[in-house]
Amino acid sequence: MSFDRQRSPRARRLSVTAVVLAALALSAAACGSSGSSGSATAGTPAPGGTFPPGTEVRLLTHDSFAVSDDVLAEFEASSRVKVTVVKGGDAVEMVNKAVLTAGDPQGDVLYGIDNNLLTRAYDNDLFVPYASPGLTDIDPAYQLDAEHRVTPVDVGDVCVNFDREYFTSKGLAVPQSLDDLVKPEYKGLLVVQDPTSSTPGLAFLLATIAHAGGGDSTDPSAAWVQYWTQLQANGVTVSPSWEQAYNELFSGGSGRGSSPLVVSYASSPPAEVTNADTPVDQAPTGVVSSTCFRQIEFAGVLRGTGNEAAAQALVDFLVSKRFQEDMPLNMYVYPVNRTATVPESFTKYSAVVADPLSLTPEEIGANRDRWVQQWAAALGR
Repeated sequence: MSFDRQRSPRARRLSVTAVVLAALALSAAACGSSGSSGSATAGTPAPGGTFPPGTEVRLLTHDSFAVSDDVLAEFEASSRVKVTVVKGGDAVEMVNKAVLTAGDPQGDVLYGIDNNLLTRAYDNDLFVPYASPGLTDIDPAYQLDAEHRVTPVDVGDVCVNFDREYFTSKGLAVPQSLDDLVKPEYKGLLVVQDPTSSTPGLAFLLATIAHAGGGDSTDPSAAWVQYWTQLQANGVTVSPSWEQAYNELFSGGSGRGSSPLVVSYASSPPAEVTNADTPVDQAPTGVVSSTCFRQIEFAGVLRGTGNEAAAQALVDFLVSKRFQEDMPLNMYVYPVNRTATVPESFTKYSAVVADPLSLTPEEIGANRDRWVQQWAAALGR
């Protein structure tokens, strides 16, 4: 989660209707185009790994992508590949657009698809396999695709965050678990995001399913559905986006609202502190670590690119030590490259999540749409 995500997070998440309309518009534009990827040159690398002058790679990504100018300039100088970054909203919106232009993509590489959306990409044949040499430095636990259609780039956790000052001033204990959130003392304190329009909202829904169980059932009495019924009875607020939930409704950190509990990221606290005007010993926000759900973000070479070799070079760059060490203070996520060093200021304030909740991409892919429908029915939406 980048600091851009802290202000305009993974984000500017649109409603489902808006996403579909935007994607249809993009699809129509694609049908009228003559090129398959928009790349300037489809050249192959010259000796030494450089490409012909004028080679361009278009990187499709979410609004929160960020890289230091000098780091990107180094890659462009060494490879002679011009990288054009095309941001497409939240990851959900970005993937929807890519699905509608599958095989005739608007770019060459897509970065920012997470483990909760992978099967949608597989079902629509978005990527061509590529096993980057950089995989040798990546923890196998993050390599979820044996066919190498996608390459892991970063990892983070979606968690309930809390406003330290609120709980201290009220003399109220901070909730320690998902089960605590339905207790009377926390009535009306929690803000979550709508899973139909928000990636952290979807991750939190998946966290409740992984925790409560019953995900294999269509019964309205399934344990996780009953959990959401209890949350609703306890006054949970459902926001359409992370931006509104964190910046407008949450009372902690940079939030301007009155709710002291919000679904955000384990790296929200360091984002608040790193960008603070004066150094502090403790972040103003904290994380309920037992509520965290693991997210892994991936990059892949898009099927239909006319510039496959240069696209592969960009994937190699995304998992390189140079880029991986640049990520934490730009996008507030952890590197997957085991040789990368994480800044002390990042590790000092971020929550350590030793045992995050998780579901396999296959479980999510087989059930995601049904779970969202069950969630909506339970909340009367």
